[in-house]
Amino acid sequence: MERLLVVGLDCVPMSLLQRFRDVMPNISSLTEEGLYGNLKTCYPPITVPAWAVMATGKQPGEMGIYGFRHRRTGTYNGMYIITSKDLKVEAVWHKLARNGGRSILISFPPSYPPPMINGIVVSDFHTPSTAENYTFPPWIRSELERRFGRFIFDVEFRVEDRDPLVSRLFEMTEQHFKVVKYMAQKKWDLLWYVEIGPDRLHHAFWKFFDPEHPKHIPGNKYEDIAERYYRMLDDKVGELLGSIEAPVLIVSDHGAKPMHGAFVVNEWLADNGYLRFEMPDGRRDITEVKVDWDHTAAWGWGGYYSRIFINLRGREPNGKVSPEDYDSVVEQIRDDLSRVSTPDGRTMRNIVHRPHEVYREVRGDYPDLMLYVDDLNWRAAGTVGYGSWYLPENDKGPDDAMHDWRGIYILYDPERRVKGGEEDREIYDIRPLIERVMEID
Repeated sequence: MERLLVVGLDCVPMSLLQRFRDVMPNISSLTEEGLYGNLKTCYPPITVPAWAVMATGKQPGEMGIYGFRHRRTGTYNGMYIITSKDLKVEAVWHKLARNGGRSILISFPPSYPPPMINGIVVSDFHTPSTAENYTFPPWIRSELERRFGRFIFDVEFRVEDRDPLVSRLFEMTEQHFKVVKYMAQKKWDLLWYVEIGPDRLHHAFWKFFDPEHPKHIPGNKYEDIAERYYRMLDDKVGELLGSIEAPVLIVSDHGAKPMHGAFVVNEWLADNGYLRFEMPDGRRDITEVKVDWDHTAAWGWGGYYSRIFINLRGREPNGKVSPEDYDSVVEQIRDDLSRVSTPDGRTMRNIVHRPHEVYREVRGDYPDLMLYVDDLNWRAAGTVGYGSWYLPENDKGPDDAMHDWRGIYILYDPERRVKGGEEDREIYDIRPLIERVMEID
């Protein structure tokens, strides 16, 4: 079989590759000789589950993974974080192993705790900072730490003081590429590395480097931060490609664009009669306030999309909505959300799905409705206590960017098993593309 290097760049849209083309000669040259285009992502367009979708070819509903955190069905406040143990369907490296192939996964989400595979794993950005075991096999950790220090899994990016973040972001990404270059000397057939750095750059700095951002201030000191980061990223990709003889796939899980504000979904639900609080309780997350569940039909979670849950009788402890009324309540909420306007009076382009409408199969702890506010121009705020449906900023700390529906992919195969050119594809095409290039039966 043929080897393949996959470089995952989290959150990268085509708009930034085009904007920084002149400072990215290595990646740009791959588009001239290979296959590339926009990559339509999944519902929801977030890191978890999108990378898992790529590796498995399965929809989030089939995997039962709808985001980083999940509500435990039948509870109001029960919550758990998705880990590698929740990825229970076959990934491409499992099929590769049956053919005798070895894989190396570095920072692939979700990969903590590190799963046992035919190869090596260095776990992803969800790894706790105190984790002792973050590699498989376990002894790889000490081997890496002797050479590169403790692996930097992530950076704190929702901060007001961004000066320390700049150096930490560059330090993290540069360390990751050193680790990847070192690990590439080992035996492998598939090496899949995901860099979370672009995602952190976009969320922390988008309003500083994008003149189209509604909060952009010309001449600010971070105006060139994205150009500097993408130049460094391209240099590191070039160094990596210069040390490896193999086809390469560069791919992002979703895109990015400016955030216009946050829609306070629970304030909206309360004002429209779907949610009732026992008493005003300050500005808190919905999981922390006192809710009058006997008079509440629905509540929501915030995030890059909102998960709305129906207080269903027989499922929730104090369910109000009868099973007979469930469909009508869901459709009424959806209809009401279609008429929400922005503060300046423009009707929002809200996208509201029931999971069964977008997935072939629905497993696990899924929400009743999935809301993408104004086609992802706005974030959903899960907190309450503002007395308004709109916030100018993210409710969980500084954040300048929203995810978007299209990421990118670039495939360069010297053997031309796949014809070059520009062609838009979907995230579900990635696994078959990998198998085709690697000639996995």
